[in-house]
Amino acid sequence: MSETEFPVANRPEEPTYECEASDLDGDELSREVAVHTEQLEGRRRRISAELPLPYSCQQLWQILTDYDHLADFIPSLTKSQRIDHPSGGIRVEQVGAETFLRLKVCLRVVLDMVESFPNEIQFSMVEGDLRQFTGAWQLTPQPEARGTVLRYVVTVQPGRAIPISIIERNLRHNLVRNLLAIRQRADVLFNNSL
Repeated sequence: MSETEFPVANRPEEPTYECEASDLDGDELSREVAVHTEQLEGRRRRISAELPLPYSCQQLWQILTDYDHLADFIPSLTKSQRIDHPSGGIRVEQVGAETFLRLKVCLRVVLDMVESFPNEIQFSMVEGDLRQFTGAWQLTPQPEARGTVLRYVVTVQPGRAIPISIIERNLRHNLVRNLLAIRQRADVLFNNSL
């Protein structure tokens, strides 16, 4: 049986989002990613993942702030583009693909980004298919290891139509894949500069 595409945001007044999920093969490096889930009130969850990387904060910053190209290598993203911000800040539209029980679901978010170079990029959803989606990329230098701990933390609350257990399980899985994809991107871009 083939997967059925079911865009959550497919309401009469909203566009349908094309999506295609890509996969990274299982990798022994995934054991290096520490993932933690915290249950908050109601259907809210805080999920964090971190990975030590042999690259500087500045190198990883280059990758994380290349908003228009994140979907080129982040497996769970099918679209990422910077869009106009009404007050001149940084606003990014992203579409992610998830497969739930053989249904392909696309989730869209519009995020306002606040950059604190070179250690943190905060984001907050201003529009999208979830009730809440806020968090940050955090980069902590590790001079003794000649690298950086890359940490992603997100607080999420889905709409009523999506069970929180499905969102939680898929976010945990995708955070591992996404952090490993960032490592692979850094390997390609900076491996010769170590």
